[in-house]
Amino acid sequence: MPRITKAVIAAAGYGTRFLPQTKAMPKEMLPLVDKPIIQYVVEELVSVGIEDIVIVTGQNKRSIEDHFDKPSEDLIQNIKNGGPSKSKLLDMVTDIGNLANFIYVRQKGPYGNGTPLLNSEHLIADEPFIFTWSDDFIRANPPRFQQMIDVYERYKCPVLSVVPVSSDADYDKYGFAGGSQIAEGIIDVKSIIEKPGRAAAPSNLATVSGFVLTPDIFKYLRKAQANLKPGAELYSNEALKLMLADHLRIVACEIKNGRYFDAGNKLDYIKAVIEFALDQEDLHEPLLSFIKSIS
Repeated sequence: MPRITKAVIAAAGYGTRFLPQTKAMPKEMLPLVDKPIIQYVVEELVSVGIEDIVIVTGQNKRSIEDHFDKPSEDLIQNIKNGGPSKSKLLDMVTDIGNLANFIYVRQKGPYGNGTPLLNSEHLIADEPFIFTWSDDFIRANPPRFQQMIDVYERYKCPVLSVVPVSSDADYDKYGFAGGSQIAEGIIDVKSIIEKPGRAAAPSNLATVSGFVLTPDIFKYLRKAQANLKPGAELYSNEALKLMLADHLRIVACEIKNGRYFDAGNKLDYIKAVIEFALDQEDLHEPLLSFIKSIS
């Protein structure tokens, strides 16, 4: 069975919930303290052996390419002018460009998260791969992608990452997977329902933050696209439903020891910034003191 070495990141959204900030700056480049959201996603992919990363972008996304490129000569010289104390900064910005082989594709086609997959088909060929988002992620130990790859290697079929939810609002935000448990934290998926509401949800397991997919997803995406009504959006879950209808196996992996961050949501983004800042030794105490002073 081939080792998973490729990933596709969907990064073509407009980020309208963050306007006017995202008018000229991609939402994926919003910082979590001193690192853009998308870099956390890339670093996790690299940590589990991903070598080729396809980033599917849209308009006004050039800064993503610039971020993962080598630093400019002006920046290098500016850092060098700061003396030996700045040498770590030079290593930091240089290493970003060497994290992986980056391929950029401009999204073309109907709106929806199925289109970036179709746009990257020619780069994936016949290999299994990871498909994930650019503005949400799960911090977990071991990494969520490693947990998903381990499940893929065991069951040799597509894997959904899922997390349990509890609030009523969550049932109107995410898709949900239902099925029978075949191992601890592993569900043999029989149904996927998008934003069902609590009463109609097949389980409390929300499908968030990515998939391990096999190349047959592309055939079903084209089938889903052919069934689209004019102006409708193309979603990856619709292709997964068609796969289930053809009795192809899909499993869901409940991510263990993890914390889900939806940085595409204003409040959750602010919470993430605070949590990541508290993780930094030099910021922890002064930030905590400030929070207490205004609470």
